[in-house]
Amino acid sequence: MTLAIDIGNSNIVIALYKDHSWTNTFRYETKETQPEFYYEGALRNILLEWGVPPSAVSYCVMSSVVPDLNEVIKQAVQYVFGFSPLLINAEVIKNLDIPVPHPYEIGSDLVSNAYAAVRLHGKKCIIVDFGTALTFTIVDEEHGITGVTIAPGLKTAIYALSQQTAQLPVVPMQLPDSSIGHDTASAIQSGVMWGYVGLVKELIIRMKSELTGDYKVIATGGLSNILHPLESTFDIVDKMLTLDGMRLIYNYFTQSK
Repeated sequence: MTLAIDIGNSNIVIALYKDHSWTNTFRYETKETQPEFYYEGALRNILLEWGVPPSAVSYCVMSSVVPDLNEVIKQAVQYVFGFSPLLINAEVIKNLDIPVPHPYEIGSDLVSNAYAAVRLHGKKCIIVDFGTALTFTIVDEEHGITGVTIAPGLKTAIYALSQQTAQLPVVPMQLPDSSIGHDTASAIQSGVMWGYVGLVKELIIRMKSELTGDYKVIATGGLSNILHPLESTFDIVDKMLTLDGMRLIYNYFTQSK
């Protein structure tokens, strides 16, 4: 069994890969850094809930965009399983079999997405990841990652409106039927949600006009199914893309050493 830990700005996702599939996943909100024993206890409780003894887990791979959590969670993994996880950092990224520019700057989640996309879905891909940030990663098998575009994520945009204004609340993440709001909540929802439908469509159109070849458009991330009008824009929706990329990077990195 392989355990994957994906540490994002909004959520930490823990998942177990067994018999060619992700059999268990657990997601909880990323919080301020806690002591090692907090994460150790959380890991033990998750495994207990899944009915999986620590001795059944053979490998662990980590992706993180929250550096402050890296060491404490690595220590927790060491305490629970008796081995350290592979952290997908710049040294790992530089040794992959696809080119990745700026390995010390790019997020390991974007690299994982790109790696899984070209290994599982096609030689040329545009990956749209609906997370804390809305990211568009362009990758092809020969040239690797050739570009990234970043916008605020849906939750980030809604939360920013609430934080930067005196009277606008945080509203549910729902796509209203109308693009015209009729009260405060629907006004925010129509502006942000329908606005993002247009944002995603326009960026993909412009990207394809600047690229050569047939690019598959792949959506991933926890919010990838909220904007229903975008369904026809995506060739594939793969919510496990980041986890699969982490798994494949682990396999390549350990086998190539």
